[in-house]
Amino acid sequence: MTQKQTELRLIRMSEVETQEVRWLWYPYIPQGKLTIIQGNPGEGKTTLALWLAAMCSRGEALPGMEPSSPINILYQTAEDGLGDTIKPRLMTAGADLNRIICVDETEHSLSLLDERIEGAVKATGAKLMILDPLQGYLGRDVDMNRANEIRDVLKRLTIMADQTGCAVVLIGHLNKAVGANSAYRGLGSMDFRAAARSVLLVGRMKKEPSVRVLVHDKSSLAPEGKSVAFSIEDGCLRWVDGYEKITAEDLLNGGPANTKVDQTERLVRALLTKGPAPVKEIQSIIRQAGISPRTLDIAKKNMHDVVSRKEGGHWKWMLIS
Repeated sequence: MTQKQTELRLIRMSEVETQEVRWLWYPYIPQGKLTIIQGNPGEGKTTLALWLAAMCSRGEALPGMEPSSPINILYQTAEDGLGDTIKPRLMTAGADLNRIICVDETEHSLSLLDERIEGAVKATGAKLMILDPLQGYLGRDVDMNRANEIRDVLKRLTIMADQTGCAVVLIGHLNKAVGANSAYRGLGSMDFRAAARSVLLVGRMKKEPSVRVLVHDKSSLAPEGKSVAFSIEDGCLRWVDGYEKITAEDLLNGGPANTKVDQTERLVRALLTKGPAPVKEIQSIIRQAGISPRTLDIAKKNMHDVVSRKEGGHWKWMLIS
């Protein structure tokens, strides 16, 4: 039997039209490309994704960006219920619910090879699609550790994103390879990372568990963006300043070895080695050092050898052995 030959087609670079990269959120999420947001369970990836969907549905300005026109968003989740989890959280985030659309998976589960993905993007004109989590949409016959299978799946998704201009955000989990370079921490084949033009890592600070940091771990189309931090209060995402220099390795290790909190702890202990000190005096010195009251509060909670005592009608801190 004669093997069918593929027609040879050549492209001269002189005939290729140059295009400017467009951005949903510069430099973190490019339009028409694949972006991965990954982290351990419970670190705030879904909250971040829902916040992103809510902001884009209203045309609100993302950090560092100008306001834009509201867009339609496709949001698929394989882990949370739409009625009891996703919709309430979108409402809390102030989303325009008419602009956030899901493909009905009641009878047939969706996969990355499903023609309904491209059909839904074209039918809705969506400029953002979020799949949460990525591993839930590979399909039962795709081995996430086999590079040849993953390449075919992602190539199809990449072509769809490029042709429609839709930013595709894949939410992924990390593997258990503690201590490994961040490039090797994503679940499955390295081809996931290779196909993505941007990879973002979300994690908590060990000494400040209420703070999550988003680190730009890979950027193929622009210089890597500064790390940005957020907290989650009553289901709402709040941006937090002061974590711009956190690296992926810092985050995977629970935070850098010399954070602002560490500096504050050392300063407070140095003050208390001379004896008990009034709280107002400590607060004044800390403020003069350019340290926020919030950082001082976190440091105080971490210092189990520092106690508060009331003496002469005034509160003081003191070291205990």
